[in-house]
Amino acid sequence: MKAFSYERARSVADAASAASNPGVKIIAGGTNLLDLMKLQVETPSTLVDINRLPLDKIDETSEGGLRIGALVRNSDLAADQRVRQQYGVLSRALLAGASAQLRNKATTAGNLLQRTRCYYFYDITKPCNKRVPGSGCSALAGFNRIHAILGGSEACIATHPSDMAVAMRALDAKVEAIDREGKARTIPIADFHRLPGRTPEIESALASGEIVTAVTLPPPPPGAQMYRKVRDRASYAFALVSVAAIVDSAGGRIRSARLAFGGLAPKPWRVAAAEHSLTNTAAGANSFDAAADAVVEGAHGYGSNDFKIPLTRRTLHAVLGEITRT
Repeated sequence: MKAFSYERARSVADAASAASNPGVKIIAGGTNLLDLMKLQVETPSTLVDINRLPLDKIDETSEGGLRIGALVRNSDLAADQRVRQQYGVLSRALLAGASAQLRNKATTAGNLLQRTRCYYFYDITKPCNKRVPGSGCSALAGFNRIHAILGGSEACIATHPSDMAVAMRALDAKVEAIDREGKARTIPIADFHRLPGRTPEIESALASGEIVTAVTLPPPPPGAQMYRKVRDRASYAFALVSVAAIVDSAGGRIRSARLAFGGLAPKPWRVAAAEHSLTNTAAGANSFDAAADAVVEGAHGYGSNDFKIPLTRRTLHAVLGEITRT
């Protein structure tokens, strides 16, 4: 690890101002950043600690939802009674995402902003457009078992690793950010993470000098909620395929559905056509097949990850079958 300076932010504005400097990284839990620094994937000149800022509360909103501060720890968010009772898909996603030790440190904002676990991104001896723009993507012709089958590009096929973000995508969360001048804005989570295109090094919609202050959840949607994660081992591992499902059904018919996927794309993935195909239909193999067809339309494997296409179909079938029986 290379030498760096350490500072504590005295205010949100102070942190946002520091974040506008290219050599500065914001640190809260540090569960991802410190690993990247040890491997010299990240080499900041200064770390700015924001842990003393008043961003660690979960508050109810006037609309009937929840506002989750950027520094709320994953363990506290998963255990909150309001989250467990009204946003079960989020609590389950958080519990599936990491060990208890990591959840005790990891924060809401840090979880959203964590970087890919692509093997080649972590190996500084290999070309990677995320680390060195224009150097190439080693995963395209390499070992790409965990990589994207949707939303990637010739510049990058890395996936976003967050479980929490997948659940928040299904819940239509909104991300609150503020810049160094105190100007706040709200970003729908659908727009928060960027697809790689030709600039895979730009991973979020945050501008220079902006930091995340909170995530807002709308009132809980109707229906049963489920999070299913398929991974290489039963202990904590990143998703090969994950599904966050919120399905309102009764009497064998589906009224509405929300489906978000992890492990498939560079961002939490949601397909409106799949949800529309399930609306006002009988629950069963035919409607499940139609939804799966819409999800994997345009999917493309790169050799080692070809299996993700049928795995996505089977996982969605299993989730829809189980959730419509409850």
